Amino acid sequence: MSDQSDLPALPVTFRPGRTRAVLLTAGVLILAVITAVALALEQLGPGERLSFILTGALLFGVLAMLARVKVVADDTGVTVQNIATRRRLDWAEILQVNLRPGDPWVFLDLSDGTSLPVLGIQPGIARERAIADARALRALAESRSTGDSQEHQG
Repeated sequence: MSDQSDLPALPVTFRPGRTRAVLLTAGVLILAVITAVALALEQLGPGERLSFILTGALLFGVLAMLARVKVVADDTGVTVQNIATRRRLDWAEILQVNLRPGDPWVFLDLSDGTSLPVLGIQPGIARERAIADARALRALAESRSTGDSQEHQG
């Protein structure tokens, strides 16, 4: 178990910063290029231009959804925001925080026998950061679920 001084201050948000930057930058560039092409092609009618721009906006929207993944830990539990779902968990529901070699992201083993993927901590572009974030979340989960809750109420 970690010393309390090693734990991050709550609330804390974990998210894949570099991946997020890449996705949002790519989304903006794709939207800008498709919009520029739509406006530059003189043979396109207004409806066709609009469909180009809407396609660019749709692609940007998809990349923005991929970029919004995160994990927010606070005094009462954890909120996991994945691509299209959000789930709130009490600390007692989290049995284990796993990031094994080869895993695309962290997995939470839950008290109901299921496993929840946590896309907000992923080793894709920033492996060392993901490992540090997984360790911090694991330490928080261990400290909060082992009866230390009385210390946190005072």
